[in-house]
Amino acid sequence: SGVTTDEEEEKKIKKIVDVGCGIGGSSRYLASKFGAESIGITLSPVQAKRANDLAAAQSLAHKVSFQVADALEQPFEDGKFDLVWSMESGEHMPDKAKFVNELVRVVAPGGRIIIVTWCHRNLSEGEKALQPWEQNLLDRICKTFYLPAWCSTDDYVHLLQSHSLQDIKCADWSENVAPFWPAVIRTALTWKGLVSLLRSGMKSIKGALTMPLMIEGYKKGVIKFGIITCRKPL
Repeated sequence: SGVTTDEEEEKKIKKIVDVGCGIGGSSRYLASKFGAESIGITLSPVQAKRANDLAAAQSLAHKVSFQVADALEQPFEDGKFDLVWSMESGEHMPDKAKFVNELVRVVAPGGRIIIVTWCHRNLSEGEKALQPWEQNLLDRICKTFYLPAWCSTDDYVHLLQSHSLQDIKCADWSENVAPFWPAVIRTALTWKGLVSLLRSGMKSIKGALTMPLMIEGYKKGVIKFGIITCRKPL
């Protein structure tokens, strides 16, 4: 027929959930791209309100909505979504197994899960843990950003394999986002950037000071920006 499986799969995407949606950028993009309905969930009432306001401003309120909900206990029935999307929220989940369980539960048979997340490097064969200096670097970052323990893309793959999911693939996208880090730091270190940091308080300042640690982790190959995707069997 000349139609690729990818195109056929894209046509089937009618309902999307954006897990850890922030202010809804991914939801708005995905809903527009696929002509689908998207629901975003976040723990922050402020983010949910801002996301709904932005959707309304872009005339997308009929397609996109946002609500306060816990990614580890989602308020949806089983198999509701054709695409389960989670970008930069996995690293905030204290229980990665429970997080993956919920993604698998709410995705429809034949549906796709896409996780885009900060990870630590995969362990080499025979390695039981990261090097102490690597762990120390991650601990310092976690403390500033209030993050739980990190895991690797391999850890996600193993969790997905335990659910007998199909077509499990992962890739390292670190190089794609690397240019973004120095720009963030440069902005923070301009006079205007410093003034706005001071206005937004201690948390932002600590965050900005942690950026060099993230860059160090990336340059030394400890920190990875990974994507993991799979399908639920029909």
